Amino acid sequence: MLYEALPGGMARCHVCQWRCLINPGKLGVCRMRINRDGKIFAMNYAEVSSMAPDHIEKKPLFHFFPGTYAFSLGGWGCNFHCKGCQNWEISCTDIPRGSQQLLPEREIELTKNHNCQGIAWTYNEPAIWLEYTLDSARLAKENKLYTVYVTNGYATAEALDAIGPWLDAWRVDVKGFTDRFYRQLAKIPHWQGILEVARRAKEKWHMHVEVVTNIIPTMNDDEEQLRNIATWIRDDLGELTPWHVTRFHPLHEFTNLSATPLSTLEKAHKIGKEAGLKFVYLGNVPGHAYENTVCYSCGKEIVHRIGYDTQVVGLDGSKCKFCGAELNFRA
Repeated sequence: MLYEALPGGMARCHVCQWRCLINPGKLGVCRMRINRDGKIFAMNYAEVSSMAPDHIEKKPLFHFFPGTYAFSLGGWGCNFHCKGCQNWEISCTDIPRGSQQLLPEREIELTKNHNCQGIAWTYNEPAIWLEYTLDSARLAKENKLYTVYVTNGYATAEALDAIGPWLDAWRVDVKGFTDRFYRQLAKIPHWQGILEVARRAKEKWHMHVEVVTNIIPTMNDDEEQLRNIATWIRDDLGELTPWHVTRFHPLHEFTNLSATPLSTLEKAHKIGKEAGLKFVYLGNVPGHAYENTVCYSCGKEIVHRIGYDTQVVGLDGSKCKFCGAELNFRA
């Protein structure tokens, strides 16, 4: 899907914002799309690297079917090659011999067998196996299952629009807020397109959107970037949009850095609240009070969380059962 044949056997891919111009016999940045005789083929259809029934809170999605399980699948490769990637073994590689194939029909069966209420494409970037996730999402909706992308947000508007009718949630990373940061992290140009596509997911396709920023010491932990992210969420996605500020752990090529201090996460929480966001959550710090959902209107606890253990105590549909305030939950 979504490629353009060009003179001389070349072809341009339009699945992600790299919009790779691919020579015959060569691969795009994601290493999962190849030009064969002027046509682009997806090599990763139904090629699964990992799968598991996960708490939806692990994605993390806190305002989307709380307390449920999502059957979670990852493929191979990625259009980002982040230096601190926690899943670099599957995202920074080719498809290995012996990769497991899982056709969409079997994916639906396994989702039901594991008593999951939906499917999440996660662990690596879901947009790069667009064709597979699209076929799976169509079947999921026929079977009354919810559908989730856990994404770096670098899909094109065309890719979003292709899967939009069958996708319920867009859990997007806004990793930082400067050109310099995205270049340092993954050599990404034109990162602002991530913001435009996230807004499109909410406004055009009415998806539930939650934002994650993994705070990396010395790179995106400055007050200016954090305040700009929070302000953008408020202005473009709305003040009720959850923002997850999560603890970085040294991995892959960033083992020289330290884990995020708790004080930095708490500073980000304060910045988000000062910017007007109603829901700012701390991640990778199980047991912290800022994991819980508290009604901004009456101050009562709505959802209690310790890690992935979730207890819904004050929710009435999408509203606070105590005072009736709209809390932007989907269930």
